[in-house]
Amino acid sequence: MKITKQIHLLFLMAVLCSAQQPAKPKDIMVYTTAEKMEYRLTRTAASPFLPSVQPLETELCIFVNPEKTFQTFLGIGGAITDASAEVFAKLPVAKQQELLRAYYDRTTGIGYTLARTTIHSSDFSSGSYTYVKEGDKELKTFSIEHDKLFRIPLIKQATKAAGGTLTLFASPWSPPAFMKNNKNMLKGGKLLPEYYESWATYFTKFIKAYETEGIPVWGITVQNEPMATQKWESCIYTAEEERDFLKLYLGPVMKQQGLAEKNIVVWDHNRDLLNQRVNVIYGDPDAAKYAWGTGFHWYESWSGGKQMFENVRAVYEAFPDKNLLFTEGCADSFNPERYQYWPNAERYGESMINDFNNGTVGWTDWNILLDEKGGPNHVGNFCFAPVHANLATGELIYTPSFYYIGHFSKFIRPNAKRVSTVSSRSQLQSTSFMNADGSMVTVVLNQSDAPVTYRLIVGANSAQQNIPARGIQTIVY
Repeated sequence: MKITKQIHLLFLMAVLCSAQQPAKPKDIMVYTTAEKMEYRLTRTAASPFLPSVQPLETELCIFVNPEKTFQTFLGIGGAITDASAEVFAKLPVAKQQELLRAYYDRTTGIGYTLARTTIHSSDFSSGSYTYVKEGDKELKTFSIEHDKLFRIPLIKQATKAAGGTLTLFASPWSPPAFMKNNKNMLKGGKLLPEYYESWATYFTKFIKAYETEGIPVWGITVQNEPMATQKWESCIYTAEEERDFLKLYLGPVMKQQGLAEKNIVVWDHNRDLLNQRVNVIYGDPDAAKYAWGTGFHWYESWSGGKQMFENVRAVYEAFPDKNLLFTEGCADSFNPERYQYWPNAERYGESMINDFNNGTVGWTDWNILLDEKGGPNHVGNFCFAPVHANLATGELIYTPSFYYIGHFSKFIRPNAKRVSTVSSRSQLQSTSFMNADGSMVTVVLNQSDAPVTYRLIVGANSAQQNIPARGIQTIVY
């Protein structure tokens, strides 16, 4: 069942209305999304803060301690892939503007501040391509002309819609085929040692070419999913191989090319092998000095297991001087009958809360936009996005995931600090941040089939709130 256009219009009207009513210092604003109600980031009833009393053992409470702060927040966003850009280009102009506002405008949308893009092609491109001609080790033919048709224009429009600034990082799925031992961009393979320096230089040419186009690049990841042999663009690095490529080639070449200030993210794969990878790379000071932090995905749990949040916590505790960044996640196995499948959204809420509580500084969804088939994808690896376009009708379809992500991205702003937050019962999960302007944001997730009454206790004050079944709330105070 498609979400109705009316619900989305109600959402836009609600955020506009709330933006015109600035809160008093002691006001509480509550925004709610729930499965069996029409709430979609809707401002709902709130109880005021009152002096707190000792909670009873039987009460469900969320305890927030603003005196205890942790990591600094980088941002939340999604990937601007070739697929997203190609679909965007086919939309009517009015729908293009609607999508840009929905994602990047903080007042009328959910205020994305972070973006990922690909270094040449990924599976979410209409075909494989690189920026050089076959066999050009010297990179004399390097050109990003391909990206100027769809992807670069969309990145520029998204940046404008976000207020002029968008933190952008880029990831490669595979080196050019001639640089690999399998002579194929697809199906894994490895980067040949004789091309290490050439491939490192390729990163710098990409950054400089994009910045020449007026698109600042915040950083890069070394390799998307370096332990996955996929039927699409992929390349394998062991932990030792990634360490040595970073230490001996990528880091030094970036510095040599005047790009030492750019951030390099290692791993960029699932939480399962996260600890082994960072132990090897960060255990070598000569490699670690080039790494800003660690990127990770959530696909380790698709086989029926749980999401390995404790692995993120272990890295946060072991390497507190390094950052953690969620670099990709999506609901795969696309089925148009499941646009409104609520567990997809709940997975976002659970992951974001737990990743942030375990030290993550930013969170990046996969494609911002796909078509009504879950693509385009040149190897048939179709999946869900928070927003889909029905290109036959020109309509946009907003899935529940869009709103769940918005409960974080709209209210938690770059440079916020995570604040100590604990729930007294397992029915609710929660995280809190203090924005740079002093405003507090607490996000509460209820994955149970019953509504829950809880008490939000912040220092010496508390407020009783109600969250619907299968719902998520953001409390701003």
